[in-house]
Amino acid sequence: MHAVVTGANRGIGLEFVRQLLARGDSVDATCRDPEQAHELSALGGKLRIHKVEVTSDADVTALATVLGDTAVDLVLNVAGGYGGRRQNVRDLDVDDVIRTFDANAVGALRVSLALLPHVRRGSVKKLIHVTSGMGSIADNKSGGFYAYRMSKVALNMMAKTLAVDLRPEGIFSAVINPGWVKTAMGGPSAPTPVADSVAAMLREIDRATLAESGEFLDYKGGRYPW
Repeated sequence: MHAVVTGANRGIGLEFVRQLLARGDSVDATCRDPEQAHELSALGGKLRIHKVEVTSDADVTALATVLGDTAVDLVLNVAGGYGGRRQNVRDLDVDDVIRTFDANAVGALRVSLALLPHVRRGSVKKLIHVTSGMGSIADNKSGGFYAYRMSKVALNMMAKTLAVDLRPEGIFSAVINPGWVKTAMGGPSAPTPVADSVAAMLREIDRATLAESGEFLDYKGGRYPW
């Protein structure tokens, strides 16, 4: 299988690349600064690394061009951010909301649309977008985190809409919740090791069929509430 992974320099993205390579898949991995992505570069194997900022139309278009006629089976949209510190109702940085929206939601759409010709050539034909339980409206009981929550809700709607539009072509699109993961973003108090989260997500991604396209998948199996 051939995969493209965005946001591959650390955390969940890096672990996706590590586990995909370990099982024999080939990977095109993207990050904003490959020269500083030492852990990613050290993985070796069937790996190519590309400089891509997902908020840049030019970068994403360049990635599609470099891939040429490559058939892509799986696109993993992992790149994104948590937003800044001013995300509460009394102190909200609206510009940060827009930046986070662009990175987390629009960025995934840019990548998905740019790589559609490559996905059409693939045999698996899956677009997977890593979301968050904080993008669940039903599960929001604590408030706050406006930039992050709103961006993930938008990502969820994007994935669902792609699923509807691309189903006639046999292309799968869904979001998946990774859980609260022990990464730089998730923090040291998070209960789930990144290797466990990614292994579980890959299991769910591999077994998902076109009938489940458009769903809010959960790394534990089943569905997460919208």
